[in-house]
Amino acid sequence: MRYGTSVALRAGVPVISAILSHFSHDLAIDLGTANTCVFARGKGIVLNEPSIVALNKINGRIEAVGSDAKDMLGRTPGNITAIRPMKDGVIADFEAAERMLTHFIRKAHKRSGWLRPRVVIGVPSEITQVERRAVRDSAMRAKVSEVHLIEESMAAAIGAGMPITEASGNMVVDIGGGTTDIAVISLAGVVYGKSVRVAGNELDDAIIQHARKAHNLLIGERTAEQIKIEIGSAYPLDLPTTLEVKGRHLSEGRPKTVMMTDGEIRVAMAEPIKAIVQAVHDALERIPPELSADIYDRGIILTGGGALLKNFDRRLREETGLPVQTAEDPLTSVVLGAGQMLSDFNLLRRVSLD
Repeated sequence: MRYGTSVALRAGVPVISAILSHFSHDLAIDLGTANTCVFARGKGIVLNEPSIVALNKINGRIEAVGSDAKDMLGRTPGNITAIRPMKDGVIADFEAAERMLTHFIRKAHKRSGWLRPRVVIGVPSEITQVERRAVRDSAMRAKVSEVHLIEESMAAAIGAGMPITEASGNMVVDIGGGTTDIAVISLAGVVYGKSVRVAGNELDDAIIQHARKAHNLLIGERTAEQIKIEIGSAYPLDLPTTLEVKGRHLSEGRPKTVMMTDGEIRVAMAEPIKAIVQAVHDALERIPPELSADIYDRGIILTGGGALLKNFDRRLREETGLPVQTAEDPLTSVVLGAGQMLSDFNLLRRVSLD
């Protein structure tokens, strides 16, 4: 049944309210530390941009949001600062997050509109009540009518096509920008859930620190991310690769180029990768034995941008001895799963954190 007019009428809501909700273009939002992805009911994914805001410190005006703001990172004049409203999967700058959400919602609708959409937002598994309220309040101030929060791991499992309503164990590891969410799901409920604040951003930071210590080279976030994508890996590659990296020499103060190898970057990222693998081990030790048998048969599903790190699935397979698969589209699993909730109100009520 569609989450729209018929549900509203069955609940006794006036006809006019039901019609308005049908045309409100309800949205699902993956409000991530690194990227924000928006799904519109009936349209699919309509927006996927970096969670960055460029703010003018003199007049308080938002100069750019999303991709435009990311292009300004490290290149802004003194009166403009590029900030990330999200840190470790939760809101760190309330005002900037509100303005970013407002911008993305309007952009998703391609108009300002007077109808207020209902939204489903994915949040980390171990988010506190205070952090949960901050997300809800930011969304409400962004002019939405209703806010439903669901755990990112649950949304990722749904988006990856896992049979979460069956009486069997499903394990998902969602590696985002700020957090890694691990969950074992059965009968549409989270039997075990853990969120560790080690993910893609920590991998980038590790690369920045390595460049500074090993090469006396100062690089920015964008360069570190490029290195991670192009030659980063969690397990030795079949064919070793190198990359030419440009930055500023710390002692000489001039631009410099160095060659980096996949091996040194793998060593640089070893600690955060080890922390993620250990969190998976902890989850496997804490789940009921019946579900352990299910996971042994079904394996682990990887989602999130971190799942795209070369050979991470192979590393996890070696460490756990379990089958490990990467979701078909790991970057959008959370928002696709949240988007399904817009058309399945009964399932939304079962998995919502409200």
